[in-house]
Amino acid sequence: MRVVVDANIAFRALAQGRGDLRARLELPDDQVFFAPFFVLVELYKHKERIQRQSALAEDAVLTALHELCECLTFIREAEIAIGTWVEAGRLINDVDPKDTPYVALTLHLGAKLWTHDSELKQGLRAKGFDEFWEP
Repeated sequence: MRVVVDANIAFRALAQGRGDLRARLELPDDQVFFAPFFVLVELYKHKERIQRQSALAEDAVLTALHELCECLTFIREAEIAIGTWVEAGRLINDVDPKDTPYVALTLHLGAKLWTHDSELKQGLRAKGFDEFWEP
């Protein structure tokens, strides 16, 4: 199964000082995690908050980030068709436009979206999107 990991999942993993999603969740090998490169921008933007919440030294946070990157397959946003971006924009425009890359990638891959953002889920469900993954 293909699962797109959004920034809040990645943030929570790092804030807990963990980067290996598969080991933490004891998942089967057929689970493949994907993310757009945009997730790295969002994590960098909040790097001080991640370090503060994890209460770990910077080196330990960087190790967790490396583990997280190792378990994600990154997809370049340019690989996603324009029509898919348009559809993602339609679904997300009145919810939170910064989540468009995650929805677009989910549509592109025919995957499930892993998020803990309840407002995002509610907004997408209201428009008929219900492709969420819950471990």
